[in-house]
Amino acid sequence: MKLDNVYFITGTAYAGKSTLVKNLAAQRGGVACGENYHDALLPGLDSRAFPYLTYTRDLTDWRAFIRRTPDEYAAWVEGCNRECTVLEQEILARLSQQGRPVFVDTNITLDTLHAISDPAHVLVMLADPSISVGRFFDRPDREKQFLYRLLMQEPDPARAMNNFRACLQRINSPEQYDRFLHAGFPVILRDEARSPAQTVRLAEELWGLPPSVPAGSAPRPGE
Repeated sequence: MKLDNVYFITGTAYAGKSTLVKNLAAQRGGVACGENYHDALLPGLDSRAFPYLTYTRDLTDWRAFIRRTPDEYAAWVEGCNRECTVLEQEILARLSQQGRPVFVDTNITLDTLHAISDPAHVLVMLADPSISVGRFFDRPDREKQFLYRLLMQEPDPARAMNNFRACLQRINSPEQYDRFLHAGFPVILRDEARSPAQTVRLAEELWGLPPSVPAGSAPRPGE
């Protein structure tokens, strides 16, 4: 299955993937599939077929989630990525029939992206591992703040936070960074001085798309 009008953005946490997906879709009249868009299918999933994705759906005590070891956490993330690969292809096969470009913040595995997409339709966005881990709770996302409150309610909050950060370090390791960096797709590195509009233009250039923002209209960093 080739998804010719689908543009995939993958990479590490805090690299700007969700923002770029939203902006590209808005400026190019496309469809935005933001972070975890596959959750729309979550209520109907069979836990026997999708044990990793339904783990949080069926969880009764979220303290078990934050108390997992780094090995357990990494295994769960890898399992979710494999199951997301199945669901995302199902969703995108439908969306690609609409005739509009589709921009996706994807969890599809790198091997599968090579199989289903032109490499020129995939973009890797990377943030330094220290940013991916250290700024995890900086966002006001409801889910992240819920986890933060749980960690602070643990008998030893400092120990709980150290364990959870070790989990985040495992999935945002330098090895994982290098795997994305050398995956064979165009790469954008996080740059605090680059504006969102400039990031859109950079992505378009890497994909060989005509500009959606007229020259000179992009705001300067900080505007």
